[in-house]
Amino acid sequence: MDWPGLMHAGLHLLRLSPDSFWALTPAELQIMLGASGAAVPMARPQLDALLRDFPDDVKDKDDG
Repeated sequence: MDWPGLMHAGLHLLRLSPDSFWALTPAELQIMLGASGAAVPMARPQLDALLRDFPDDVKDKDDG
């Protein structure tokens, strides 16, 4: 997270009070900063990491 950049945007550009800035959710701050809300597609390295961390063919003790 680029906290210095986000704080500059929230406190200086948007002129939020510190209390208002810290009360925002990340989604609210993104919207206020003009984010389109469009999802960024997952890149192959992220998918590979998910497949490695959460393989579909592994059964735990509750699966039998």
